[in-house]
Amino acid sequence: MYTARTPEFEVIKTGNAQAREEITRFLAHNGLGIDDDIEQFIVARYQRHLVACTGIAGNTLKCIAVDAAWRGTSLSLTLIHEAELLAAQNGEHHLFLFTCPDNVKSFRGCGFYPLVTIENCAALMENTPVGIHRYCSQLRSHHFMPGKDIGAIVMNANPFTLGHQYLIEHAASQCDWLHVFVVQEDVSAFSFKERFAMVKDGSRHLSNVTVHPGSAYIISRGTFPGYFLKDKKVIDKVYAAIDLMLFRNYIAPALSINHRFVGTEPFCQLTAEYNRAMHRWLEDETSVSARISVHEIERKTDGNNVPVSASAVRCLLNENKISAASRMVPATTRAYLNNGVQHQLCLSKPLSAAV
Repeated sequence: MYTARTPEFEVIKTGNAQAREEITRFLAHNGLGIDDDIEQFIVARYQRHLVACTGIAGNTLKCIAVDAAWRGTSLSLTLIHEAELLAAQNGEHHLFLFTCPDNVKSFRGCGFYPLVTIENCAALMENTPVGIHRYCSQLRSHHFMPGKDIGAIVMNANPFTLGHQYLIEHAASQCDWLHVFVVQEDVSAFSFKERFAMVKDGSRHLSNVTVHPGSAYIISRGTFPGYFLKDKKVIDKVYAAIDLMLFRNYIAPALSINHRFVGTEPFCQLTAEYNRAMHRWLEDETSVSARISVHEIERKTDGNNVPVSASAVRCLLNENKISAASRMVPATTRAYLNNGVQHQLCLSKPLSAAV
């Protein structure tokens, strides 16, 4: 145990292939993999040897490892402090941390507080004891609506299509009130501001619908990074579970939500996996949180019986077929298609149309 010795800290960008390989080996030696969304690492070295590291992916700390000989020292605390300073320099102050459940106690000593733990798999923590509770309190005080059947939809709407509109209309017809959350991460072809406006405009005719901006607690890079890494061809089931249990344990009770609606997914296997995860984690009867019924609604189809999807609209826009794309979206969305938004489409990784 090197309590009297001081390691040196270094910032490494993941684009540094040689350093990334060294970190990958170190993580593997400590039973961890390396996530593709990590942008920077803080590493600690002693006599040139790597003895600790933590990855930074936006507002999330993960892939944290400390050499066995240094555990029990103050190195973990210093490592997390260095990572928080770097994140702050990047403009990130509200931080999440992924770790294994056995490490929750240690990271509480670093100022992080547990949000959700998936037994024997992973835990998500944040660097404030009141963050999720403040958010849910605001939801309840400003948006709570009474009723027996309260529904929810989480969608990206990239862009908002006739399929999205059909899903909202169908869900609203089944509920006393429907809450629609629009994913807030700004990594889609259309900006969050545009997507949020499309959903609001496209559902304005429904009197029992509230459209909410998403948050760091609903399908964000903090709670569900796998959703934004779909080129990996697999959605990490642990991340999906954490995202869904955050919804079930905190957000749903704040608004008395007991139904969640989603469109069937005939195209994207990854989103289909997420739909299956909804049934498992939201409907599980053994959870201490109230059960949420999951409803998969058959997707709206076009004149050729092909399901309408946002990805199909984006493809048409990339081919400059604005007229064909316009036929797949409500009139309220068409203005955005004609506002020069399409030039952005080749510059962004598109997210699935399913949510």
